[in-house]
Amino acid sequence: MQLDFSKCDGMVPAIVQDHQDGRVLMLGFMDQAAFDKTVSTGKVTFFSRTRNKLWTKGETSGHYLLLKRMEVDCDLDTVLVHAEAAGPGVCHAGYRSCFYRTLDAGDWKVTDEQTYDPGKVFGR
Repeated sequence: MQLDFSKCDGMVPAIVQDHQDGRVLMLGFMDQAAFDKTVSTGKVTFFSRTRNKLWTKGETSGHYLLLKRMEVDCDLDTVLVHAEAAGPGVCHAGYRSCFYRTLDAGDWKVTDEQTYDPGKVFGR
């Protein structure tokens, strides 16, 4: 069985969940090389569409995602990555999850607390 990389410009969406509590942490995209590197190293790797290159989550921050398990959907074109976050958060804005805003009465509201200072991690 092979993943179908043909539908999204050679990539598949990769939904990342915390392997312990199921919280969705982020969404990225993997091409075949990113998928292979994730499987071989155990560190979740994506294809950056903006930088047009592979990047291993945590290579700058040290907040790696360690692969625990991977599932694929029925169409073989989306992967669900169960990972352990080796750091206080995966979001470049300083949150545990990239999904830290909730729609409330028509407005997006921040509903999580920052878990780290991105200025100290990324030097911004």
